[in-house]
Amino acid sequence: MKKHLIAAGATVLMGAASAQAEGISITPVGATATAFGAAQNFSGQVAVDIKSAGDSGKHGSVGMVDFMPGARTAWHTHPVGQLLIVTEGKGWVQEDGRPAREIKSGDVVWIEAGIKHWHGAASNTRMSHLAIAYMQDGKSADWKELVSDEQYNAR
Repeated sequence: MKKHLIAAGATVLMGAASAQAEGISITPVGATATAFGAAQNFSGQVAVDIKSAGDSGKHGSVGMVDFMPGARTAWHTHPVGQLLIVTEGKGWVQEDGRPAREIKSGDVVWIEAGIKHWHGAASNTRMSHLAIAYMQDGKSADWKELVSDEQYNAR
């Protein structure tokens, strides 16, 4: 009986391994480099870890973004919208023409397609979020002008 259970367990594990090899890709932690946010898209110190496995990058952009105090994105839009999951700290998100809104660890933010906005850390603390944006015509974001210090401080 014990031999049959071991054989059955091995069969299940072998089946799972072949499914993993055929339809699931894993990118191990540390396999992708951390990059500093490009100066034309971010103000202040920002680190971006792109998270992808297999061909997921064809469908969208997923990044863990770490903002130092006062750091922020430039104004930008997304053709299919953007989902932010704040994982640490406190910051701001602002839609063009509207007041900035505070975001903090645990908050989930949805930004509709085509909405011009920015997001970043509060001036006195860092903020990290997972940013998810889907692709349309090979593009997940349309970057605009930097958020000025005057705009940032007017929140």
